[in-house]
Order: sequence, then C-alpha cells, then structure tokens
Amino acid sequence: MTLREVKEILNATVLSGEDSLDLEVRSACGSDFMSDVLAYVKDQALLLTGMVNPQVIRTADMMDMKCVVFVRGKMPDQAMLDLARASGIVVMTSEYRMYVACGLLYTHGLLGEEGL
Repeated sequence: MTLREVKEILNATVLSGEDSLDLEVRSACGSDFMSDVLAYVKDQALLLTGMVNPQVIRTADMMDMKCVVFVRGKMPDQAMLDLARASGIVVMTSEYRMYVACGLLYTHGLLGEEGL
C-alpha cells in the first residue's frame, strides 16, 4: 500500500513529506507508548499514534519508519514537523480514532507484524 492510499483511506491531511506519498508500506502499528514501539515493533513502516511530542518522531526515526499518522485530529508543532522533514518521515493527521484508523488500514490489506 502506498502512503497516498493511506492518506485516502484515513481521509488524512499531509503535514510533511507530500513528495514521498508514493512510498510503499507493508505493515503498520498503533501505539501511544513509545517504549512499546521500541520494545515490540519490528519492520513496521507506519506508526499511528495520538501521542504528540518530539519523542514520537525520534522513535519513528530510530525504527526506520516511513510515516507517522496522528489520530484523533492531533496536530504536531512546527518543531516536530521540522524534525520529521530532517529525518525524511512523512507526517499526517486523521480525525479517526486509533481503533478505527487501524481497522480501516487492516481491512484494506495493511497488516501488522509479519501478517499477524
């Protein structure tokens, strides 16, 4: 699935990285706990979260994620967007709650870790 498709499925607004929407992602995860992302996430390219702080972008960068989607209409500040741009991470926001956003992506074929 491309990030452009993610944007359409989640009716999301792209806040950073508009030129990278043709990147493909094969898996995703949803969490508000960056410690869980660091401990349990493997090979996910897309992070959905409602946590809005710079640690989210730093975690995504450490885990080589391509995109962060902030759910529930959460909006990162300019410093976070600058950090994401410097790291090459696409940032989007969606009005959907995390449960619904994850479900929509899953039903459209974007799986979790190793297809589980």
